[in-house]
Amino acid sequence: MQSTILIVEDESKFGGLLSRIIEAEGYNVLQAQSARAGLKLLENEDIRVVISDVKLPDANGVELVRRIKDLHPYVEVINLTAFGSIKDSVKAMKNGAFDYIMKGDDNDRIIPIVNKAVEKADLQFQIQRFEKKQSVPHTFRHILGKSPSLVEAVVLAQKVAITNTTVLLLGETGTGKEIFAQAIHEESDRKNKPFVAVNCSSFSNDLLKSELFGHVAGAFTGALKDKKGLFEEADGGTLFLDEIGEMNLELQSQLLRVLEDGTFNKVGDSKSTRVNTRIIAATNKDLRKDAENNRFRLDLFYRLAVFTVFLPPLRERREDIEILATHFLKDFSNKFNRKITKMDEPFLKALNSHFWKGNIRELRNVMERVVIIATGDTLTADLLQFDSAKENTEDNWATFNLASIESQYIRKAMSQSSGNKTEASRLLGIGLSTLYRKIEEYKL
Repeated sequence: MQSTILIVEDESKFGGLLSRIIEAEGYNVLQAQSARAGLKLLENEDIRVVISDVKLPDANGVELVRRIKDLHPYVEVINLTAFGSIKDSVKAMKNGAFDYIMKGDDNDRIIPIVNKAVEKADLQFQIQRFEKKQSVPHTFRHILGKSPSLVEAVVLAQKVAITNTTVLLLGETGTGKEIFAQAIHEESDRKNKPFVAVNCSSFSNDLLKSELFGHVAGAFTGALKDKKGLFEEADGGTLFLDEIGEMNLELQSQLLRVLEDGTFNKVGDSKSTRVNTRIIAATNKDLRKDAENNRFRLDLFYRLAVFTVFLPPLRERREDIEILATHFLKDFSNKFNRKITKMDEPFLKALNSHFWKGNIRELRNVMERVVIIATGDTLTADLLQFDSAKENTEDNWATFNLASIESQYIRKAMSQSSGNKTEASRLLGIGLSTLYRKIEEYKL
């Protein structure tokens, strides 16, 4: 999904030019010519970053930073001015601005700064989303299905939940690794402490390092005060590291230290910080193979894999498809106030014959769509819309090589984005650092 940038600028020509420059990087851009109009857009739109002129007709842009951060703490704000001063710059940063740049002099810096601001905002929004989920905690009762492979995974997870052992969840994307992690936390002695989760593949390594371990004031530009990292936020509780296989070797080394003695150094700090945080990691990759190819630390792999739980793909637990579909039907019927109570046989047959490369997440999305477009009280097969007929058979997919598929999609995304890696990463739904690594790996 493309992130949205709001430009608050009363000079229409400059605002339009800046908008076109940022849109060329693949972002959605909204414009406002006053602070009041900008604040109204922030209330109604999913905005990640605001670029605000300092001199506005109804407000001072430096003071607007404080107002925005008070109302929307996870939105990043960049001040832009033609007449900068050290005093304004310092005040803007104290008010919570991500950066303060000069028009004209800093034109080459705008896009890199916007990229970093979006990356930080996306991470903060993701953390906020995970924290909100804690209000409705997932337990093993929320894991639906009766297939032997799922039951085996649940039994193993329940056994390890009551311990403090590190857990590695293995499985394809969409198999429910996050729900399993929350269930393990909720059935442990740590359930009254925080459950914090982060996707390691979504953000650059520098930003991820700061978010995981925190930083001290003065560690880098804009670090005006000490900040707790996710390890400290989860102290006494559980930290869920999704897509652990995407973490770079430097961060892996620091993670290994935490697993070994419970200590780490904040960015810019020479003193060690100690925490009592349980780690649950998850990946859809073969970490042992990556370790053999020097893409993952073998010693870290062994520390993470003390207890592994494999989550089966949906195509290997087809007896659970109707159970899950029924659950999603009830859920979305209530959500959209629809009176849909049945699924006919052709509909169920089509669900059972689909390959489900996106697993439970894909099934959930399909059910949401059909509930929205259905006109009667019964879901019928004509409502279903899968990617293509070729993708619905396991035999077809078995003939493909995963690396070949990945490289083809990356080439296609790079072509559609005319070589713009930032836009390509958004089309692919992966982090920019992950895209660079894939390009190097496949020699594209």
